[in-house]
This record gives sequence, C-alpha cells and structure tokens, in this order.
Amino acid sequence: MDAVERTVAIMEDDPTFDAGVGSVLNIEGYVELDAIIVDGASLKFGSVAAVRRVKNPISLARAIMERTEEMMFVSEGAERIALELGFELIDPEELIVERERRAWERRMSRIRGTVGAVALDSSGRIAAATSTGGVPLKRPGRVGDTPLIGCGAYANELGGASSTGQGEPIMRVMLSKLSVDFLVRGSHPTEAARRSLSFMADRTGGWGGIIVLDREGRVGYAHTSKRMAVAYSVDGEVVAKISSLE
Repeated sequence: MDAVERTVAIMEDDPTFDAGVGSVLNIEGYVELDAIIVDGASLKFGSVAAVRRVKNPISLARAIMERTEEMMFVSEGAERIALELGFELIDPEELIVERERRAWERRMSRIRGTVGAVALDSSGRIAAATSTGGVPLKRPGRVGDTPLIGCGAYANELGGASSTGQGEPIMRVMLSKLSVDFLVRGSHPTEAARRSLSFMADRTGGWGGIIVLDREGRVGYAHTSKRMAVAYSVDGEVVAKISSLE
C-alpha cells in the first residue's frame, strides 16, 4: 500500500502527467481529479472523484479506505471529508500549469495519460492505485473509469491491475477486473493484459493500456494506444521505457 500510494503521489506532483498538478482542464477551465487505491488482501478500496482542492487525491483515497466506513466520496463531499481527515485544501489554481491553460484557451490539449501502480510485498499482499485528471475539455462532473473499482484499478489475492485509456469503454468491460480474472484462468500477466484489451476493442471499439502483476511477481502490460510509458522493478532490476506500437 505504501509503495503504490507513494509512486502515484510522485507522479501526481509531476506536471508531465495527467494527474494532480498539470492535469488537463475541463471545458469550463478548471481541473477535476479522480483516484482509487485497492488492497487486494481485504478487497477494500478508497476512491475520490471530481475533486478540485486536494493536491494528492491518491492519499485522500487511502485515508478514506483506512479511516472511514465509506469507500468513495465525490466533489465537495470529498473535500469536506478531506478536511475531517486532516488534509489541507489548496487553491484550485495550484493544479493548473501554463501549458494546459494555453491549451484550454486554444480548446485543445495533448492527452498525456493517467498514472497508476501495482505492487506485491514480501507477505504476498497486492495493492493497486490509479490517478487522473481525466480527458481534455470534459464536462464538469464527468467521471471516467479511474475511481471505479474493477475499472481504473483492481486487486485481490491473485493479482492486481491499473488501467488507462478511454474511460467509458473501460467501464463497460471493467478492464482491470477482467485482466485479473484472466490470471485466475492461468494466463501470464502479459497475456491477461492483451486478452482484456482485445476483448474491450472487440466489444466497444475502445482503446487503452493496462499494467498487471500476479502473486508470483510476474509483470505484464499491454496497450492499444500508440504508446505507453511503463516502468517496473523485479528482484532489484529496474526497467523504464516507452512502449510503442509504431
């Protein structure tokens, strides 16, 4: 849990990504953030959607999971619970970078991608987390796949997954849960990732990407987008790359 929260929080703080600071702006010119974190051992999760005043929504999602009886809060309700849990609310302008302000003024933006992480600890517990600023010029209040269990992220005792891509198609097939279900049937994580994306493409025409980790520590990923940034560490070996279909 510590690993996936910290990994995602680092990416939320990096304006390179469409999560946290530097996220894309919606059609009215402000940022709305979604995030989820999942504990595969307990099947508990915490998530937030459409928050504007929380710098690291992934940390709020974890606090909701561990310190409340509920699992998901949205918009102003999420910000109120953030205050109750001791989080400091920020000025929404702190999430906006000049690059995205200019893109919004031109009514265009380059999609830079949701962020996510999956981790396995020494006791065999698996956790997954995902965070996003959504799609450019979305309608206020629109929520995609990221904060929904089984869609943006999923984990159980057999494996975990975190997804990115077109939110509505991902929701329609519950992409992360689908990938983990393929692990149950004996697929390698790479095969599970490919099969779930193929199923989504066949049924919905949607595209995306997913990272998958099983209880044996095997890593897999796949994408139907043109490219996807991916990094992983197994037995001390670190790999970081831009995977491309071109």
